[in-house]
Amino acid sequence: MYEILVYLFENCQQREVAYERERIAKKLSAAGFEHADISEALHWLAGMARAPQSEPVALPDAKRTFRAFAPRELSKLDAQCRGFLLTLEQSGILTPQNRELVIERSLAASGDALSLEQLKLIALMVLWNQQTPTSQLLAEELFSGTEPRLAN
Repeated sequence: MYEILVYLFENCQQREVAYERERIAKKLSAAGFEHADISEALHWLAGMARAPQSEPVALPDAKRTFRAFAPRELSKLDAQCRGFLLTLEQSGILTPQNRELVIERSLAASGDALSLEQLKLIALMVLWNQQTPTSQLLAEELFSGTEPRLAN
């Protein structure tokens, strides 16, 4: 799935991914991805599309509160991943709402636990899907180290 997310980020526009699912599936198949992987990635992306685009409920400010992780979140996101999320939020890159979406999409990803590189890709995809402006430097940081990230 992660190779497909990388491919989509590098080769497609967000609107295309959101609204032209069949076309994207054909494009991915032509690029050599297997049907099962394409289906998994598109299903994962559809879950993100169902997330609210606005901020219906204001979450507490991260600078004055503490976000405790549930046991399932702790098993999926190790200390390094949780620290990375905290860093993104404290630096203003993630809002509390986007943080929750990153966590939710992390839980929806296949596998028992995520690597830091996989979490970075999920965070980048959430920001991309939310059409959050990201600097080139941030995208490079989130997108660095492709070798370990691409392993399932």
